[in-house]
Amino acid sequence: MSDSAVIRRAAPGESKFLSDLAFRSKAVWGYSLEFMESCRGELTIERDQIAAHEAFHLVSELNGVVVGFYVLRQNSSTDFDLHALFVDPTQIGNGHGRHLMTHALQNVSKQGGSTLRIQSDPNATKFYEAAGAYQIGLLESESIPGRQLPLLQIDVQVTGTDAP
Repeated sequence: MSDSAVIRRAAPGESKFLSDLAFRSKAVWGYSLEFMESCRGELTIERDQIAAHEAFHLVSELNGVVVGFYVLRQNSSTDFDLHALFVDPTQIGNGHGRHLMTHALQNVSKQGGSTLRIQSDPNATKFYEAAGAYQIGLLESESIPGRQLPLLQIDVQVTGTDAP
């Protein structure tokens, strides 16, 4: 990954672009169009969600182009959920996902968090395990009734300084 990749807060006007990026990124797993359409609502980032700052919406930008993003939600003073982490399909394998994941973990730590939970796509589980995640259960998909998804957790070292 290039050293010039920077992570910054997403702007509300980027919501459609981020939704499209999430859709394209999830499609790399070879899911059918019908399956992907079932997931569209879950993959959609709304302008209002970014503007409300109820979650951290952060993008990775390389030479002025957004190559990935993550969404981090705080549930309590110590408990966070990684709601989304997606990399543009043309950039997968270039270290952007790892960079975003590292940033998310640092963000949780700086906010005083000690737990990061992830409802993972089954195909992405190994990626999260490489970052220290372990499976703690299963959760039903928000998009596909009856589909069970791995629920992962990462125990985070708390540093307790400002973020993002």
